[in-house]
Amino acid sequence: MPAITSANVANAIVKLVAADALPALVGNLVMGNLVNRDYEPSLAQAGDTVNIPIPPTLVANNIAEGGTVQTQNPNLGNAQIVLNTHAEATFQIPDITKVLAVPDLLRVYMQPAVVAIAERIESDLLALYSGFTANTPLGAPGTPITEALLDSAESSLFDAKLPASEPKYLVVDSATYSQLRQIPRFSEYQTAGEAGLRSIVDGTIGKIKDFFVFRSQFVSKTGSAPSATHNLAFAKNGIGLVVRRLPQPLPGTGAIAEYAELGNFGMRVTMSYQPNTLSQQFTVDVLYGAAVLRNSFGVQVTC
Repeated sequence: MPAITSANVANAIVKLVAADALPALVGNLVMGNLVNRDYEPSLAQAGDTVNIPIPPTLVANNIAEGGTVQTQNPNLGNAQIVLNTHAEATFQIPDITKVLAVPDLLRVYMQPAVVAIAERIESDLLALYSGFTANTPLGAPGTPITEALLDSAESSLFDAKLPASEPKYLVVDSATYSQLRQIPRFSEYQTAGEAGLRSIVDGTIGKIKDFFVFRSQFVSKTGSAPSATHNLAFAKNGIGLVVRRLPQPLPGTGAIAEYAELGNFGMRVTMSYQPNTLSQQFTVDVLYGAAVLRNSFGVQVTC
């Protein structure tokens, strides 16, 4: 059994913090759990560019008896995503031994830092609405969402040849979500069955017009009253979120870091001692970039 040393204890503390960080981050994301996530545990620096290949389009040819195949030379598409966001949240713990004795205290410190990073990722993803220009934007500022508008959004994605098997998502703000819950045909048991009952009793919409509906507090708004609320209808492959590892601190600098990785997310947790405040400082940070992958796989729904 290895001896218990201050170095072992310090590493154990950082691992404990890291273990609580990432599940909390994923649990606070909406958009981050819906888009195409690309994560590799390779080191990267802010400003690096990641190339995401996009499958080409091929056509089926009818080959006559005795004929020959028609060779196609498709061009592999490419979407470049720049790792241009290094988001961090830092907090200090005066008495680290108390936190180790009462693990719930660690969650009290950790949760605000993780939520802050989740909110930043969410805002950046929803700000990509303006990149969807292939489909004509729908709706108008200050105009409530209607069943006809939802129908047009779904038709736009269908006409853009979005595969029928690929789920479609609609992310809206609280006001639009409330309007959706009040569309008569979808909010009454006699017309929508169990879905209508859930809308009335539980307040959840679930699925409308083949869209899985989610609400977010970070849907982009622009302009003055009536401001334009840029709700977003899209498919997973319409948006890409790329996350990469940040380097470890230099040895001997007094900082210890651990990586927290879950699914297609990864973040770094760094602990260092702050002599001015006689406390342990923790920094939770993540390096990522987000961009539109397939312009035709999303449409703005403005309200």
